[in-house]
Amino acid sequence: MQREKESIDSFLFTKNQRRASLARRNMTDSIEKAWFVVHTYSGYEHKVKANLESRTQTMGMADQIFRVLVPEQEVSTVQDGEVKTSIENDFPGYVLVEMATPQDGNMTDEAWYVVRNTPGVTGFLGSHGAGSKPNSLLPEEVDLLMKRMGMTGEKVVDLDVEVGQTIKIVAGPFNGMEGIIRSIDPEKQEVEATVEVFGRETPTELGFNDIDTNI
Repeated sequence: MQREKESIDSFLFTKNQRRASLARRNMTDSIEKAWFVVHTYSGYEHKVKANLESRTQTMGMADQIFRVLVPEQEVSTVQDGEVKTSIENDFPGYVLVEMATPQDGNMTDEAWYVVRNTPGVTGFLGSHGAGSKPNSLLPEEVDLLMKRMGMTGEKVVDLDVEVGQTIKIVAGPFNGMEGIIRSIDPEKQEVEATVEVFGRETPTELGFNDIDTNI
């Protein structure tokens, strides 16, 4: 089953949330670097990453442009009882760039020029018109995106199941038994199922990796 791609905007804060977050931060502290979201042509994300990293070195901008990331996620799918892992682009058309922000939280004109004129780049997310500098991501937004990208070590299993479906349990105390799915929690990557034990239905929570739908 093909995962539906989500917009990167769904992981960013609203204007009110941004105001609240900024209010909580000590604005007297100097903000030395921040992450920005760069628009690219879809399918050019890795080319933009390679081009920008090369330009950063050849143009002597390593002290202003630090890291370039393509938002990707390690996704596991269960096929014929086997877990297969692949890397998927989570947000086609976007690249994350960590940059120095010495000018009141803004990138320098030189850094803006290098990024904006990288082949394949079409603009910045959060830019408000010609000549204006884009908004950087808030730390909370960065945390959400990094978690989404699996930078915290979490893995996602994409499983095509539905409530009422019969599954086979392949791990844990009920290994080898069949159960019926009663509820699904995609966020926790878990299902609640009932297993018949001595003639009685016994509820149990199972991870997506613990079940096989091909029975």
